[in-house]
This record gives sequence, structure tokens and C-alpha cells, in this order.
Amino acid sequence: MNDQAQIIEVVQNWALWRDAGDWERFRTVWHDDGWMTATWFQGPAAEFIKVSKAGFDKGVSILHFLGGSSVDLKGSRAVAQTKMTISQRGDVDKEVVDVVCTGRFFDFFEKRSEKWGIVRRQPIYEKDRMDPLDPSAKLKLDPDLLGSFPEGYRHLAYLQTRLGFKIKQDLPQLKGPAVERLYRHGKAWLDGAPSPFPEEDRPR
Repeated sequence: MNDQAQIIEVVQNWALWRDAGDWERFRTVWHDDGWMTATWFQGPAAEFIKVSKAGFDKGVSILHFLGGSSVDLKGSRAVAQTKMTISQRGDVDKEVVDVVCTGRFFDFFEKRSEKWGIVRRQPIYEKDRMDPLDPSAKLKLDPDLLGSFPEGYRHLAYLQTRLGFKIKQDLPQLKGPAVERLYRHGKAWLDGAPSPFPEEDRPR
């Protein structure tokens, strides 16, 4: 397999193994210093695996579906973008709902000891919607709470807040300074930047 195909396979394995709860194989898609950012979690990949397993065991329902991928490759580094949807089911005011968020995974890859692995995953949240499972149900969302979240993931954030998660507010969306900064650092990563994060965003 060429490098691009190996990277895309890692992206696909991330979704398949994470959603299936295959945690031992899921660990293999990351390098040891891998970092995961999501609406509800920002931290080392090892900790993300731990809390994801705990949620999975408790019945938290978050699934992923992947579309096409594009890989920019330069030596032992790469940036992969993959179209995706995040689907989460949960209760909002005694109604079971599905939230579907459409976006992209923006992944910083590096090849170490002949193995491609994820160093940093940053989703880009483009748009989302919420639907009750009961088609006759009428949702009455808190407009102030809903409006307090960024447009690209406000329904996902609303559901996750109702489920007890704390939501990060300044994540990349389809447009805006956050995604433009992400694109710039993707290019910097390919050009040899010392970290997958710009200095101002680097985890402390």
C-alpha cells in the first residue's frame, strides 16, 4: 500500500474500531503522544480512549460515518481531511432525539518506525440538526441555550449539555478564524513545525 492508502485506512479504522468498542485496536491508530479534540473532550488520546470506553459501557450512543478523504503528504508527515457525520442519540426534555452533525476530520499524521499514526485530530463542524425519534413529538428547545453555542454544532452541543457534558465553544466551523488558523497550521506541520499545534493553542 502507498502512504496515502495507509493513512486513509487508519482514518477508517478509527471510526470502525471506536464505534464498535474495539479499544485495543483503537489504540493502534494513535501515536503515543496523540491528542484528541471534540466538543466534549480535549486531551491525550489515551485519556480519550478511557472516557470513551466508560461512556460506551454506560450506553452513550455516539457513532460516526465517513465519506471521502484527501491527503496532503510531505515526507514523513501528512494532513488528512475526511468528510464525516457524527450521530448522537439521547434524551432532551423527556424526548429521545438524534443529532447529526456534518463536517470533516482534520488529522495531523506522522510516520514513525514505518507506521503512520494520528498525532492530532481536530474535527471541523459544518452544520447539524436535531430530530425526535417520535415523528409526532414537538421539541421545545431553550432558545437562549441553543443560541449560546456556535452555529456549526449548536444542536450537538445542546444535547451534550443536557447529558451533562461541558462544551468547548471556539472549535473550527465551515468558515471563520478558527478554521483558517487550523488550515495554516496544517501547512506549517507539513513544512516541519515542531508541534501539531500553533504556539498559542499548544496544550500546557
